Amino acid sequence: MNLAAPPTTKLPPSQHPFADIIHRLEAGGAMLPDTPENLMQIIGLYKAYAVPMDFYWRDLLYIGEQVFLNPFPFFKYFISDEYLQRHNHYAGDDADLRIWRGVATAHPELLEFMEKGELKTKLPRLAHHLWHDRINMEFAEECMRAMLWHRGMYVPVNQFDPFLDSDEYKANADRAIKAYFKGNPAMLALHKAFPDLFLEQCRQSSYYANLGLFWEVMAPVFFEMSDLYDEGKMTSVPQAMDFLVNGIFAISGRPIYHHVYIRGECYEIIPKSKGFTWLYEAALPYVEAVFYRTSPFRGTKSYNAQAGQVPDKQPDFHYGVLYADKFPVGTAGIPPTLLAQDMLHFLPEYLVEYYKQHCRGEDDMLVQLAVSFQRSMYCVTSAVIQALRAALLYPLDDPNPNHLKANRAFFESQLDRFLRPESRIREIQSQSYR
Repeated sequence: MNLAAPPTTKLPPSQHPFADIIHRLEAGGAMLPDTPENLMQIIGLYKAYAVPMDFYWRDLLYIGEQVFLNPFPFFKYFISDEYLQRHNHYAGDDADLRIWRGVATAHPELLEFMEKGELKTKLPRLAHHLWHDRINMEFAEECMRAMLWHRGMYVPVNQFDPFLDSDEYKANADRAIKAYFKGNPAMLALHKAFPDLFLEQCRQSSYYANLGLFWEVMAPVFFEMSDLYDEGKMTSVPQAMDFLVNGIFAISGRPIYHHVYIRGECYEIIPKSKGFTWLYEAALPYVEAVFYRTSPFRGTKSYNAQAGQVPDKQPDFHYGVLYADKFPVGTAGIPPTLLAQDMLHFLPEYLVEYYKQHCRGEDDMLVQLAVSFQRSMYCVTSAVIQALRAALLYPLDDPNPNHLKANRAFFESQLDRFLRPESRIREIQSQSYR
């Protein structure tokens, strides 16, 4: 592990096993070392991630708002042109807060890929879909299901999740369910006989909306970081992390809601008036569920309780990107493989050239970019940790030693989560991890 510079605070050196990383965080750095190679990898992956993410958030909202309770949603990935043209609230001239200087509608690279795919041939969308030559929404849905399954995170700060069990939510959902199945006596009878059946589907639909609204923000953030890097205006890992921290605070109050549109009428299942916000009701639960916890991928762990391969307590789950072994990338059924495949289409040229130097052949590029993606998510997690420290505790240059002790205790508690042997924090300290 690379050693960081000695601490510059008024405190004695930390005795934590990751003391060098603690000192780096206290100096305003990230868990990821500040090297030009690391910066190139994380920014390149932010760009490669942002293009499919521009489809993810649009399709998640399309499913949550339009597909809703369709029992046979065969075409839920066939996003309507209305949603492709839908203006991102954080890009374009009419943005609520313009984070990215680019277009508000779907990204040009995304539209080109949707039209021609890997085949580089314009075919009917169904043909591309059946050939699996498309953006893999299954990854986005796996993230949504992780948030749904790991319910209750950050409660009581997170009020979105408790609201899903409230009488108000149930009443709003019931109205939408009955409106959706109006004229379908079989489904209405099923709803009357088993009221929790469609209610749980509605909760899942609300998480589609939650994640869609979360990623609507992150796509322009990543696009802008890529542009700044290309312009030579983003030159270090701490600078990239600070951009993320500032972005978190700038849009922390963005409303999180769930509206459903049925035959032209809007049903507010979770109204904006509830005051749910991007930071507490979407971002923090997302990081916890997806970066740390998720779930064991089918085929890699036994779900048999007697086998004891899966923790019996949800907080002990450790299958997120920060812990994942990236080398089995390509194994059938593992969702991050689908994300890696999506990102492969949109890698910046400088990253393609970098991988050509280090790959064990072209087929190894999926593994390489998955490792780079892991590095990039450690940078995002660092930004979340620094943002929480700024919100809950004290400035890094606070002159009060007691305040600095509180900051250190916070950093050490956060780094305790990486003491597990599955954690990849040790590996990302070295450029040889590829």
